[in-house]
Amino acid sequence: MPEQPVFRFAPSPNGHLHLGHAYSALFTFDRARRAGGRFLLRIEDIDTLRCSEDYVVQMLDDLAWLGLVWEEPVRRQSQHMADYRAALSRLDALGVLYPCFATRQEIRDAVAAIPGHPADPDGVPLYPGLSKSLPPGERATRIAAGEPHALRLDIERALAAAASLHPGAVSFEERGSGPGGETGRLAIEPEIWGDVILARKDIATSYHLSVVVDDALQGVTHVTRGQDLFHATHVHRLLQVLLGLPEPAYEHHGLIRDAVGRRLSKSARDRGLMSLRAEGRTPAEIRQMIGLA
Repeated sequence: MPEQPVFRFAPSPNGHLHLGHAYSALFTFDRARRAGGRFLLRIEDIDTLRCSEDYVVQMLDDLAWLGLVWEEPVRRQSQHMADYRAALSRLDALGVLYPCFATRQEIRDAVAAIPGHPADPDGVPLYPGLSKSLPPGERATRIAAGEPHALRLDIERALAAAASLHPGAVSFEERGSGPGGETGRLAIEPEIWGDVILARKDIATSYHLSVVVDDALQGVTHVTRGQDLFHATHVHRLLQVLLGLPEPAYEHHGLIRDAVGRRLSKSARDRGLMSLRAEGRTPAEIRQMIGLA
């Protein structure tokens, strides 16, 4: 029998859900229903400083009000740190990780000293490799002394390791489109992100690592999400190859924007579903507002 499709919606409880979240959640839920698949909800709460249980409660209430029905139990990333540590151990065994002791200010100063230094797709200057060439002995000494450090992916070594593990070019299937109209079978270009962080100094994982591990453990076959995450797929597909994880199909969708074309965000405190509900808006009206009537 063919595999039953598995879809997921995975918000972070660091603010109230807005119309952009409603679009992504309903888009994914509708896709799952039409495919006769399963719909999962995952709470991505690894950032314990910004995430709040109050936001989780409100988020679940808003999603249920919209008409979404998901399987229980809901996976919460903060309860599965051992899974991410295990993935980091496997990557370390491949020799593709290194500790980064540099502070944010040291990185900013180093970047400022390099005219025309390239930036990643989010506009953040690429990491200039301050800790990359440290001798193994010095790394070990500083770690043993308890010096805070992140773990970064050595992108050159990672690509070389992937080439030995995966016959032919590594690619992913895009069934929607990227922000530039990218679609179809696309070759990965994770070097556009430089040596990304896979475990932060204050959190023993990262978005890139945890989302890849979770999708595999939950059997997710279809990843639907906004075009703002399209370029992250290059890193995610590379990690899947390195960790021997299955490849899901990806479908990136357009974003809900305000009157001046800016995409909605929690950080900008864009109007949330909670306030729209308080005004008396209905789930059907929300669907109309976001073009999913």
